[in-house]
Amino acid sequence: MSEHAHGVHHTIDYLELPVTDLAAAQEFYAAAFGWEFVPYGPAYAGIRTAAEQAPAEAGGLRLAEASDISRGGPFVLLYSDDLDATRDAVTAAGGRVVDGPYEFPGGRRFHFLDPSGNELGVWATA
Repeated sequence: MSEHAHGVHHTIDYLELPVTDLAAAQEFYAAAFGWEFVPYGPAYAGIRTAAEQAPAEAGGLRLAEASDISRGGPFVLLYSDDLDATRDAVTAAGGRVVDGPYEFPGGRRFHFLDPSGNELGVWATA
């Protein structure tokens, strides 16, 4: 992610939309809502909406298989001031970490399942 301006501990901070055609999705959202995009390679583009101050992003378009989209739709990311402490709190509360923590452009993150099976992520800048 480019520089990110939200960063409020334990709040919804970023939303990833899985798409089967990255170029078509960018064209659609640009035409329908005026969104701009930050390219991160062939499988990801950051979303910059009218509400975002450059270079902040509100979310991203993630290239996915159709089967991935049917299992969960949008991917919600929360922000954490302390990723490891948040991971511990998630597991203590009954969540199950299914990926990470791992590094990505912009920081570190992990994915977890809540008790209902919804997959969410948490990210931190360091």
